[in-house]
Amino acid sequence: MIKDKKLLIVGIGETGILAYEYFANDSEYEVVAFFADKEFVVESTFNGLPLLAIDEMKNYYSPDEFYAFVAMGSGHLNRDRASIYNRVKELGFKLASYVSSHAFVWKNVEIGENCLILEDNTLQPFTKIGDNVVLWSGNHVGHRTIIENHCFITSHVVISGFCRIGAYSFIGVNAAFADGITVGLDNFIGMGTIVNKSTEADGFYVGNPAVKRNISAKRFCKVS
Repeated sequence: MIKDKKLLIVGIGETGILAYEYFANDSEYEVVAFFADKEFVVESTFNGLPLLAIDEMKNYYSPDEFYAFVAMGSGHLNRDRASIYNRVKELGFKLASYVSSHAFVWKNVEIGENCLILEDNTLQPFTKIGDNVVLWSGNHVGHRTIIENHCFITSHVVISGFCRIGAYSFIGVNAAFADGITVGLDNFIGMGTIVNKSTEADGFYVGNPAVKRNISAKRFCKVS
């Protein structure tokens, strides 16, 4: 594969290493450097490439010539990743998305920027994936479903057709959603939860069928 685009990865945790593996071996992007907040830059290299502080990105790489990818997990209900994503956008960089060549993505699916869509995901016709969304491996996203910005979908999640997943939500392994479900903003859906009714914003749901616990999902956030 011809590597005709240059990529900067922001993040030096496990997600950053995995993002490097996927982009380097299954994309049109050549990874050229890593970035992190200054306090985490304790060496000059990471994974065999230069490591620099985020605030120095524009000093070394032009936003007109280089793409960036923010490689972070779901910390603080996705606020950590969203915060860095916004900082990199403010620096003027275009945000790349990775879509595995082993995912099934129908031709009219819409995918935003800075998304990580791993192997064995199925995205049916007319689905829409927002910005800064992670779809880990092996999920099903049914037709005309919308996943809003800054969500994290783990693995083996089944989202039926005509659903909407609210921004910043976290969906645990093996959760399942009936047709037409709306998941509210800032939801935490626990592992194995079966959701057959729409949920409220700032909801923490577990069980089969899903039950809202008397816990604020936003307790996982840095903001109240």
